[in-house]
Amino acid sequence: MIPSPSSWLRPVHKLSMRYSFAHEIKDLSGKLDELFKERVGFGFELNRGTKVVERPTTTSLVDVSKICGRGKEREELVSNLLGKDSQEEKSPHVISLIGMGGMGKTTLAQLAYNNDDVQAHFEMRIWVCVSDPFDQIRVAKAIVESIVGQSPNITELQNLVNRICYLIRGKKFFLVLDDVWSEKPNDWEPFELALRRGAQGSRILITTRKEGVAKMVNSAYTMNLEVLSNEDSWLICSQMASVDKDDEQLGKLGRELANKCKGLPLAAKILGSVMGSQRSRQKWKTILDSNLWELDEVKNGIFLGPLLFSYNELPSAIKQCFLYCANFPKDYRFSRNELVYQWMAHGYLGSESNMEDMGEKYFEKLVMHSFFQDFEKDDNDDDKIIRCKMHDMVHDFALLMTKNECFTIDVDKVLGIDWKSARHLTLELNEETQFPISIYNVKNLRTLFLRSLPYFGRMVFSSDLFQHLTCLRSLNLKGPSFEKVPNEVEKLKHLRLLNLSNCFKITELPETLCNLCNLQTLDISDCGEIRKLPQGMSKLIKLRHLLIDGCDGLTEPFPKGIGRLSSLKTLEKFKIGGINHIGECKLGELKNLVHLKGSLEIGGLENVTDVQEAENAQLKNKIHLRKLRLRFGVLDKNRRGENDELVLNALEPQPDLESLSIHYYRGTGYPNWVMSLTILKKLELESWDKLEQLPPLGKLRFLESLDIRHSNSMKKVGVEFLGIESNGKKDEEKGSTSSLILFPNLKSLYFWGMEEWEEWDGMGESGVSESVLIMPRLQVLKIQYCPELKSLPNYLEKTSLKDLSVNCRISNWMTFATLSGLKTLSLCLNNDVEHLPPLGKLLLVEPLDI
Repeated sequence: MIPSPSSWLRPVHKLSMRYSFAHEIKDLSGKLDELFKERVGFGFELNRGTKVVERPTTTSLVDVSKICGRGKEREELVSNLLGKDSQEEKSPHVISLIGMGGMGKTTLAQLAYNNDDVQAHFEMRIWVCVSDPFDQIRVAKAIVESIVGQSPNITELQNLVNRICYLIRGKKFFLVLDDVWSEKPNDWEPFELALRRGAQGSRILITTRKEGVAKMVNSAYTMNLEVLSNEDSWLICSQMASVDKDDEQLGKLGRELANKCKGLPLAAKILGSVMGSQRSRQKWKTILDSNLWELDEVKNGIFLGPLLFSYNELPSAIKQCFLYCANFPKDYRFSRNELVYQWMAHGYLGSESNMEDMGEKYFEKLVMHSFFQDFEKDDNDDDKIIRCKMHDMVHDFALLMTKNECFTIDVDKVLGIDWKSARHLTLELNEETQFPISIYNVKNLRTLFLRSLPYFGRMVFSSDLFQHLTCLRSLNLKGPSFEKVPNEVEKLKHLRLLNLSNCFKITELPETLCNLCNLQTLDISDCGEIRKLPQGMSKLIKLRHLLIDGCDGLTEPFPKGIGRLSSLKTLEKFKIGGINHIGECKLGELKNLVHLKGSLEIGGLENVTDVQEAENAQLKNKIHLRKLRLRFGVLDKNRRGENDELVLNALEPQPDLESLSIHYYRGTGYPNWVMSLTILKKLELESWDKLEQLPPLGKLRFLESLDIRHSNSMKKVGVEFLGIESNGKKDEEKGSTSSLILFPNLKSLYFWGMEEWEEWDGMGESGVSESVLIMPRLQVLKIQYCPELKSLPNYLEKTSLKDLSVNCRISNWMTFATLSGLKTLSLCLNNDVEHLPPLGKLLLVEPLDI
């Protein structure tokens, strides 16, 4: 007997299915059979069904260099924002930008938002993606967060509106409300009243597909965005395809293809990506002559033709990965790694040996085909894309192709919907939600996402839920409402991925979780209340990624046997136990984890009493590690420093390390291997209580960030810090220093809490030649809580400092008089105002803080 629907999930919640596809594809279902006729030639398959999810979020960021056309519209919009050639009207002054999907409304709004004159004109700028449905509390929170920099801990709309009134009162603001769909006056009214508190000249820019929205907000000015010219469409296509301007044959064909985009920027961008991957006259002719262009749906939908061609160009394995993106809500920012782990869980990435590498290649291929946009990149990893979004029309296309398999249910009308064939299901839970149907009927479910809002109540699973979901490969319980993982989770024998991130009410993981013998990814990041890992972790022999970043409460040593997980590639933290602690892991268990990548933090190093144990860890063989953090104990101040030195010397990492942090080390010297890290970019030394002399770090050519904190025995930073002996010789060459560049790439330098530090030698001192170039690229210098430091080195005069913060008894303030590039200056003079530096010539951007 199947239990009642409400028994597995308490409290009971309402759920529903939304049916509003983007206007361009809502009538497509009637002629899908025609597309089936060409499915062999184009390598894709179409599924019937229905599915709708939330709209995508947007940001204010845009790459201006890649925008073609819209020059006239840009000037018109900026002119209206600045109030040129018009008299001030009633407040708030609303401008509406109207156009169909993919027309470039958001891009045009981004260009205006980031215009230099606009930035200078308004006291505050606010960007909010409204999306559909119009969630008043979410929008209000987003406005407050955009102004103050953090989300407010307020859940009542009236209190949020009051907060907005307070923040904007008397301020000239520019607010962008992007992607507005609701035409209900009640949705807009609280914001209209609050936004009147702004100063005269404030502007609100709304982007929408609906004329009714512009009328509802009483727009003072409306811009209807028209399609691009054929020439501008060709400019976008040629830019994406990298076409040689002198190639007349390709140019003629390319222009004919660009005309097929009907002036839609998104279509031109995607088609250009296809053209770039098939750069031959014959292939372009084949695309141009395809019967797909003649389908009514392609003609009416505009975007669908280029999407089909771009999708068709993908290998079948990558098509699966693209279509899987339909499982995420449209307001979702994709994490590169999260996508790869999900693809891996469903077997889309081939053999086990190189699944992650294959996933990286597939992700890059989708980027090349313009299926992703709004990239967030890692500045410290060659601008590697770490997060991205998908345009709503691209997402609609993915939904169309998977609509019998993927369902997102979020409010209240699901009766009569046949979703038993679903393989992927997302449930959006909120306070008013009830659950009128049984999930037990979905026998072949492969993916389940359960998401709850921050103010959602307590969520409890019934004991028999998981026995009906035995085909699950990916289970995602994200949000604060989940308090406990039931013991019955062990019934999910095929589970590859378990995501519990941000479940900060969970305090422990059940031992039965360790019976998930196929688990590849366990994500408990930001579960701050979990104190320890289950004792049986060693049974998860297929585990490849253990994500525990943000688990600050995970203070207990890891269980014995972690070293058996030889497939591990991600192990962000590793906490070792004491020698007499039975059942706790030892440092030597790292020996067999040769595939570790990315970052690793090792804690509990004060427990290592046998240096052989440290040598057994064989960190030098972990050739894929890029970031390493080593932590000795903070509480045991009576620990022998000699042992710390032996252990640290034995923990020599591989030489291509890029980031190193060492905390609470009690040795008097530094490990020699530090200077062998030839491509190190970031170094942090915290609480080296007994260190009296810094290593010759000036010789680390690629070092960009140096942070030294609480080295309380250090009284002097001499020239040895630069990599020069006190007689002026470079310590390893013993030759002339006239052509030396020391710290050639250092950009930020922090000294914190150096209580005994008194001297910092400069050029011309200790025989150092003044022709030596030191820290030429330094931009940020912060010296905090160093009460005895009396002077700064004179070589700082020749740096590129932009941000300077000093809290110490400096007497040679003249050092800063020549820093013409300084933008931010914060000084703590300790009542020594007589030595205030001459600041009149400094062109500071931020207010001076003294």
